[in-house]
Order: sequence, then C-alpha cells, then structure tokens
Amino acid sequence: MKGTIALFSPSFNPAVSIETRPEHLSAETGALVQREIMERSGIIGWLAERLHDPRNRDLIRYPLEELLRTQLLLMGQGWRDQDDADRLRHDPSLRVGNDCHEGTRPLEEDEVLASQPTLSRLLGGLSGEGNLAVLHEAVTELACRRVRMSNGGRRKKTLYIDVDGLPVEVHGGQPGSEWNGYYRRRMYQALVASSGETGDLLDGELRCGASYLGHGALEFIVGVVERCRGRLCESVVVRMDAGFPEAGLLRGLEEGGVRYVARLKGNAVLDRMARPYLSRPPGRPPREPRRWCYEHEYRAESWEKGRRVVLVVLEREGELFLDHFWLLTNLDERRWDGHRLLSMYRKRGKAEGHMGELMDVLRPALSSVSRAKTHYRGRKLEVRERDEEVGVRPHNEALFVLNLLVYELMHLGRSVMERATHRGWSLRRYRDEVLRVASRVQCEGRRVVFILCESAVLAWRRLWRVLTRLHWVPV
Repeated sequence: MKGTIALFSPSFNPAVSIETRPEHLSAETGALVQREIMERSGIIGWLAERLHDPRNRDLIRYPLEELLRTQLLLMGQGWRDQDDADRLRHDPSLRVGNDCHEGTRPLEEDEVLASQPTLSRLLGGLSGEGNLAVLHEAVTELACRRVRMSNGGRRKKTLYIDVDGLPVEVHGGQPGSEWNGYYRRRMYQALVASSGETGDLLDGELRCGASYLGHGALEFIVGVVERCRGRLCESVVVRMDAGFPEAGLLRGLEEGGVRYVARLKGNAVLDRMARPYLSRPPGRPPREPRRWCYEHEYRAESWEKGRRVVLVVLEREGELFLDHFWLLTNLDERRWDGHRLLSMYRKRGKAEGHMGELMDVLRPALSSVSRAKTHYRGRKLEVRERDEEVGVRPHNEALFVLNLLVYELMHLGRSVMERATHRGWSLRRYRDEVLRVASRVQCEGRRVVFILCESAVLAWRRLWRVLTRLHWVPV
C-alpha cells in the first residue's frame, strides 16, 4: 500500500473522512509489556530448555521460543482463537514483542508472526506426554518466581493451597467432555490448585465432565505440594471443598505428611451429633451474629480411623434457626482451635474469585471435533466408545494449561500495577488499561519508536518504574 487512500466520509458529518496511510499502527502495544515480563521472569528460556522439539533445526523458520511467545502473547491480548494469528501476523507490536532480533529487523517484510497452521502444530507437539508434564511444572515454576520476587527473594513460611473443581464448558464433541446434570451443560471437570492469599494458579488438569471432584485428586495434590514445598514455602496446608474428602485421599495425604482442612458433607450421623448444639442461648441476641465451634472426633464407615472434626454453628441475621456445617482437619488442635481454623478456611473464597477471573477474562477456548450424526445410531455409539477409551484429548489439556500460564503472566503484571498504584487491580482492568493500548510506530534509523495514546501514559510510566526495580531470584 503506497500513498493515502480515501475510504469514505460519513453522512452525518461531511467534515469527517476515513483514510488509510502506509504507517505502522497497533492496538496491541501491551505485547511489549508482556515480553518484558517474560524476559525478566525467564520462563520462556526455562521452557525451551526442557521441552522436546522434534523438528529439524536446519529446516525450521520459527524457533520454539518464538512460537511459545506468539501463543502466549496472543492469548494474553485477548485473542482466543488461533485463526486470529493470520490476521495479526503484521501487527508491529506483536512482531517486535515476539522476535528475538534487535533493531528494526522485526519490522522487515519477512519477519511476521507464525501462521495458524504453525501454531496448531505447536500445540500438537506440546500435547506429548513429556512436554505436557513440563507445561504443568511451568505454571508452578512461574508462580514460585512471582511469589519470591514479591517477597524479597524469600520463601513463604506457610502456603495455603486451595484445590477445587472448575467447570469448563465446551461446544462440540470433544473426547472426555460430558453433559453434567448439576451445571446443566456439556463440560470438562477441571481440577485447579491455587493460592487464595497470593492470587496464583499453581496447576490444573482437565478431567472427564462426569468425574466426581475427588477422582484422581490425590496424585494431583501430592504433585503440586512436592513442587511447592522447599522452593516456594517451608510448609503447606491444603484446603478442599466438601466433594473431596474420601478414605483414599485422606489416607494418602496423611501418609505424605500433608496437612489439610476440608468441609464435610452432612449425613444422618453428623446431624445427630450436631443436634444438641443447635438451640439458641436464652436472652436477646446481640447486634452482631454469633458463631460457635465445637470439637469432636468422627469416623465414617469407609474410614480406617477416627479423625478430628469441628462443628461450626452460625447465627444468621433475620433467620430463626441456627445454621451449621462441619470441618475436617488433621491440624493440631492446640495451635488451630475451631475459630482460627474457620477463619483460615473462609479465605479459600479468594481462590474461587481468581478462578472466576480466569474464566471471565481468558475464557479458555478448547478445540472441537465433529459430532457423530444422530441418525446413524451405530456410528454414534462407535464414536462414544472411542472417546471413552481415549479420555481427555491431550491437545485440550495443553491448551488449558497454557491458559493457566497466561493467567500467571498477567497476574504478575497486575501485581506490579498494584505495587505502583497502591490500589487493587482486576485482571480485566489490567488488560483493558495496560495491555490493550493503541500506538503509532515510527522507525528512526536503527530505533523503533512506539508513540502511545495519551490515556495509557500514566499507567505505563508507573508500571515501568516498579518493574525495572524488581529483583528476580531464579528458583
């Protein structure tokens, strides 16, 4: 395109004209911030050292590091579908933020982003068993580096790991996805480990949509604990919802020396144990609702021994009857009385908020496969049997873990903005005000100048001032 080309003039104001000129314009300037965070954290180099690349190095155009950066940059900027890669191949911010060359080389004609088929082959390579394990470890690794960076290079004394299920809705016939009657949608039942206090997502894995929460949870939890213990913290406490406690999981955690606290589902035995404590004390109730905690020992039929449980009785404003629920734990009663245990367990609500941000802002778009034709009954049964045999598609597993990695990169930038402004930042606000920024690009000799829109200058100046002073400690 050469010269100025007039496109059209709107009818409501003849003084306005729409033109196109041979200038470099970009709406994805935040890719430069993302690249800076990747470089300072060192996560791309960490991945490249451990991932297996089966391609012939003499015949490839895009190194593995560039492909990883391209995929993470696009997802961080809000481009969920790989088809968007073809439309954004010439964007100057993405090209400069992705390319490994210096100077104006990234803006040359042949230096464009990888195409959609190339990125699809990348996901195919990442879905191999060995590479998939590296991706899972990378999420925890980046969280370790972020926490220790925020903590002056020191490990946390105690890390509270929240384990919960996360429904991931799908559209299509993905292997492993099932209709879930509780959520009333076709979905995967993902398992996610996070830390509510720090806001980090530590790991996650996709499971079949009909799986119950505790299915395969022991191996997942123990893996996350082993990666975090010693590198990120001195000790770990695992917090779980009522769907997790079952005999095998509890026994495995105790044998591994993992401390835990979980909510218990109610049953007839627990209801009889709670009944004597559900009467209101005599007298007028105070203004502030009250709560009581009572210590007990409980042994379910499937358990091999009795365990400590705490009955929590709550007074609800405007309610006539008292509410109650049970907590199960192996924490020491002398150090963790009922009230302190309840206060600590309630903080897991923050973790649910962070998982909500993942689904609201990044909205993982998992790939689909063709549905079987409904009028071919035999063919439909054959496809279903094949899907049950294959289980969750590794391609979707890799894509889901990449979304967790992108969340960690964005959470790192968000935490920098919170330090710089002394205010809380949501993930959506961080992306809209810091990453999705427009700019005009000029080449001056061997320099590339990005001219930001005025509305983003203050936020970028604050972020850059703090980001350059952070001390990164390799874990």
